[in-house]
Amino acid sequence: MNADMLQKINNENGFLAALDQSGGSSGKALKLYGIEEDAYSGDDEMFDLIHGMRTRIVTSPSFNGDRVLGAILFEMTMDREFGGVGAAEYLWNEKSVVPFLKVDKGLADEANGAQIMKPMPELDDLCQRAVAKGVFGTKMRSVVNEANQTGVDAVVDQQFAVGNQILGHGLMPIIEPEVNINSTTKAEAEVLLKAAILRNLGRVADGQQIMLKLTLPEEDGFYADLIAHPKVLKVVALSGGYSREESNARLSRQHGMIASFSRALTEGLSAQQSEDEFNSLLDGAVGSIAAASAT
Repeated sequence: MNADMLQKINNENGFLAALDQSGGSSGKALKLYGIEEDAYSGDDEMFDLIHGMRTRIVTSPSFNGDRVLGAILFEMTMDREFGGVGAAEYLWNEKSVVPFLKVDKGLADEANGAQIMKPMPELDDLCQRAVAKGVFGTKMRSVVNEANQTGVDAVVDQQFAVGNQILGHGLMPIIEPEVNINSTTKAEAEVLLKAAILRNLGRVADGQQIMLKLTLPEEDGFYADLIAHPKVLKVVALSGGYSREESNARLSRQHGMIASFSRALTEGLSAQQSEDEFNSLLDGAVGSIAAASAT
């Protein structure tokens, strides 16, 4: 594990930029960016356009390691280039931003009020490629929709089992058991989730750490014991569909938790904007999220 990247995540201020929209969410991200579905034909053109959006973000002077600790990449992005060099290499060497990789293959069908991850038979190969390309860590997402003990345990147990597999490759796993912000039992689900995470942290080997990516909680300070846990490097927050304003407001009340926003980061950015306008709006977004993360 890269010691300089570890030091940055552990000790410096900032947040993680989630730039990992996959095939299922890229079309929606492009539409929010001002590119309608009739502007492209097929997945190849869609992925070219979404890579263009990501390139515009990470190469902007408003995006740098002073405020952005890390960036989460889609697998196809890791295999592409920013500024003529490999994406992960560019982020670290040119921007001082730590590269992470989304490794999950999407969600299984809902069972017991939750969605575990689909099988990942090629995970070991993907982790080996990520290490070779200079990636520091990984991210994988499950979803909890209801306060159901069986469902929550299935999500968290799977996340930690895969997380230990990832640790075996010298990568830092971000474990993301998202609680749906529209759940009618969100607060109750968060109680079950925290208990399941604490139980599984007891199974992480001494001397090892993981990261957590969690929905902004209903109770302020609810995840303080996870933030302080010796086996947790960092707890980051997902925006989960909240606006940037709401996400920042909620985050600013969570001491020690930092952002890992996607839609809330790119909110208001458009393909039709001039470079000056785009960079100015991105600067405002990065600045507000970094400020909320530092609270």
